[in-house]
Amino acid sequence: MLESRSRNNGLMLDIQENVERVRAAIERACLRSGRDPREVLLIAVSKTVDLDRIRLAVDAGVPALGENRVQEAKDKVALLGHPVPWHLVGSLQTNKARDAVRLFDWIQSVDRLELARELDSRARAAGRVVEALLQVNVGEEPQKGGVAPAEMKAVLDAAAALPGLRIRGLMTIPPLGPDAEAARPHFRRLRGLRDAAGLPHLSMGMSGDFEVAIEEGATMVRVGTAIFGPRQRPAPGRAAL
Repeated sequence: MLESRSRNNGLMLDIQENVERVRAAIERACLRSGRDPREVLLIAVSKTVDLDRIRLAVDAGVPALGENRVQEAKDKVALLGHPVPWHLVGSLQTNKARDAVRLFDWIQSVDRLELARELDSRARAAGRVVEALLQVNVGEEPQKGGVAPAEMKAVLDAAAALPGLRIRGLMTIPPLGPDAEAARPHFRRLRGLRDAAGLPHLSMGMSGDFEVAIEEGATMVRVGTAIFGPRQRPAPGRAAL
């Protein structure tokens, strides 16, 4: 019993310290760029993270949670509810749109007009408006999802006519580079696209590069391993709860 309590206390301390470190890094990045830290939403991405660690992160003050997959989120939301807003930050299949609308407060990975229309239909059927971000493939990588920058305006214009969907900004996952600085031109490009579209939000930056993203204007950062530690693979046949 004492050993178990000691482990739990250590776990709680790890999460609290990690959240404090990330918050301090956000503040430093905002200071360097002349921004108010309150402009930046920290989203703790809990992919493959167990429920105890997620609860500890919420207790430590993270203001939002992020999930990559609808099925994993379905199990977690059923047990945790909505202690803070949930953001879908991973790719979304059209046939999962109804569940996504039911589970998530924000959907950050709207990457095609077909999906936007399906989310609109499901949202209107549920009597709500979905807060969403348009995912943009700033690196124009063929293996990645996201709207091409050249097609972005047409998709935004079409989505503006969908009453069940409110596109509030842009999201991106930049090309993998050797260091955080390699992402800077991609973050800067997304900010230019966002400014041209007149939208308020930019979701960009993860554990390895969120400070650079903030310096380039991010209003949301998606941080997983810097809060929860290395990803744990679930045992075969078991859900990652």
